[in-house]
Amino acid sequence: MIEVEGISKVFKKAETSKQKIYRTAPKTTFKAVDNVTFTCQLGRIYTLLGPNGAGKTTVLRIIASMLKPSGGTVRVAGIDITKDPRAARAKLGFLTGSTGLYDRLTPRETLKYFGQLHMVEASEIQSRTDELIDRLAIGEFADRRVGKLSMGQKQRVSIARTLMHDPEVIIFDEPTTGLDVLTSRTVIDWIRECRTMGKTVIFSTHIMGEVSLLSDDLGVIHNGKLCYNDSFENFKSRFGQHSLEDAFISILEDAE
Repeated sequence: MIEVEGISKVFKKAETSKQKIYRTAPKTTFKAVDNVTFTCQLGRIYTLLGPNGAGKTTVLRIIASMLKPSGGTVRVAGIDITKDPRAARAKLGFLTGSTGLYDRLTPRETLKYFGQLHMVEASEIQSRTDELIDRLAIGEFADRRVGKLSMGQKQRVSIARTLMHDPEVIIFDEPTTGLDVLTSRTVIDWIRECRTMGKTVIFSTHIMGEVSLLSDDLGVIHNGKLCYNDSFENFKSRFGQHSLEDAFISILEDAE
């Protein structure tokens, strides 16, 4: 489970060169996330929907303890991320649209390396590696250097890396960005599989088609604020006469 309570994140705006020299304006701040509260339940997919720049990635990075919140609390599998971030990170996997893999390693070496980072037992590393390579159809290129792989092949390796330590909580941050249709389908299928395995899943996107394919619960974020938070069934009931795009735009307009 993920419990997010009243989190906010304030960034300092960088001063321009002229401001630094002449001190013509004071330093200002930007509130990227503003008092956001929601809960992600076990065995359900919580979709965080919003336009680019709405604050989705900032929220997810706070949950993953990559950023420290300016206010509020987050608990991942019952662990407060600010009090024990290492224990919280051990419980979660994080997948983004950018793969972030080491080009000189092979997929097999990558999985072994990340298994060791997560202190997975050596015998389990081998069995998990074999299982993930098989289930994600990585075998054909498992011993080829990552730098030689296509974008779709790299994303399969990234999914395997994310699942290597069998995390309870999985964060998918716009994971299909830039992928072809077939690879996007692989990612979507794996998100569904994580739900079937009873994991807590939070998924961010700005692609409407993915919302209807995956959502159990839905949050809409705009200008750093959560302006809708309910089950997807209730969302469809409320806006049933509208297309998903029209309903989304209506929520954003009401939030202005």
